[in-house]
Amino acid sequence: MLKPLGDRVIIEVTEAAEQTVGGIVLANNAKDKPVTGKIVAAGAGYVLNDGKIRDLTVKVGDEVLFDKYAGQEVSFEGTDYLALHEKDIVAVVE
Repeated sequence: MLKPLGDRVIIEVTEAAEQTVGGIVLANNAKDKPVTGKIVAAGAGYVLNDGKIRDLTVKVGDEVLFDKYAGQEVSFEGTDYLALHEKDIVAVVE
């Protein structure tokens, strides 16, 4: 598995629905980019100026909402993930 560094997290993205409420099937290029996903790996946290590490607010297993165009898309062992900084996470879905 990937091990992110610092304040980064690895997210398994939740795919957007392929069909609208009215029953219209959307083409792949017409779908909105997903903005939710589940954290599958997390870094140690922020390194502060004095060298101490501040833990991340989120943890592995959290379902999160993130900025639409944030992060870097990564493929690992046939699965697509998104690597992003904790600051790009908007909220934890409860």
